[in-house]
Amino acid sequence: MSTSTTSTSTPEAVRRNARPYLHGPEMAAMAAAMEAGQYGHGPQADLFEQELADYLGVPDVVAVSCATVGIHLALQVCGVGPGTEVIVPSQTFAATIQPIVALGAAPRFIDHSPDTLCVEPKAVREAITPATRAVLPVLYGGRPIDLTGIVPELRRRNIHIVEDAAQAFGSRRTEGPATTVYSFGPIKQLTALVGGAIVPRTGEEAESLRQMRSLGITSSQADRIRTTTYSVRGPGLRGVLPDVNAAVGRIQLARFDEVAALRTSLWKAYAHALDGASGVALVDVGADAVPFNCVVRVPGRDRVHRIMRDRGIGVGVHYPPNHLQPAFARWTRSLPITERAAGEILSLPFHPAMTPDDARWTAAALLEALADASR
Repeated sequence: MSTSTTSTSTPEAVRRNARPYLHGPEMAAMAAAMEAGQYGHGPQADLFEQELADYLGVPDVVAVSCATVGIHLALQVCGVGPGTEVIVPSQTFAATIQPIVALGAAPRFIDHSPDTLCVEPKAVREAITPATRAVLPVLYGGRPIDLTGIVPELRRRNIHIVEDAAQAFGSRRTEGPATTVYSFGPIKQLTALVGGAIVPRTGEEAESLRQMRSLGITSSQADRIRTTTYSVRGPGLRGVLPDVNAAVGRIQLARFDEVAALRTSLWKAYAHALDGASGVALVDVGADAVPFNCVVRVPGRDRVHRIMRDRGIGVGVHYPPNHLQPAFARWTRSLPITERAAGEILSLPFHPAMTPDDARWTAAALLEALADASR
């Protein structure tokens, strides 16, 4: 770790920001889907849902246009609405919070563990009020969260668990009665360019979610074009996953284990290179995760960030805390652990096009930046 990086040009994979990791056949799959002429939910989406269910070992999966819509629908089917509250960490992307607000509910922000940046059962239990209808844990970085210890209490109070697993496709699925929402956005472990999926708890919930993602219409698009009418039975959004995106997702899923291995190897290279490094705390994702990113906590984060960006290294911050955002000011409360972490977290370059050598180079560059920032 003593080798200087300042005289060495920044590797291209470290310099650029993450982008979709494509295997090659995605373009042809998209073209075939376009030529088939089905631009909404069609046969590719049906196949993608079945293949996802098979891969995850679950009875059913409901594909949606994006994870934000998925969270919205999953909360709505659990009864979240005006007068209710959803317990949620502040340390997450704003896409986790906006569906709560859109449904007329109140986000009840809680602190996370300083080590994992994920919520723990004790904090959830302490935040429960008579208005609580759901808990929305965020699987930050891909780390599974175990809330099984408080499940009996949640059941007794009719409080549902909806997992924001946008960063956690491929990670070990949490045991227990949770509705899980995945993201297939551009830089996720599995991409459909844009898209998402919900793992429902029951067949009845799956049926409701399918209706809700189609504007509350009970019949499929294929059935509607063959008849003169249709029935709208309840609330809904335009939230289907187009066949073009599903076609990309199917190619990605077929080679997902390859990507999972690349991400795991890269994360381990970072962990080994930073082991014992002074002033750097690696946010652990655990042994059961397919890592989404590599986040460290460092003193003087803003200066370190600026130094590394000036040197062409694609670092970032994920994310500014939501309880301090103007849009959510009415629900602000003191969260000292979150607020401290917010000034220290730094995301290092992390995507499957990088190699372990790239990770080691970046780790050395981080230590140089820390030394320079302290002068």
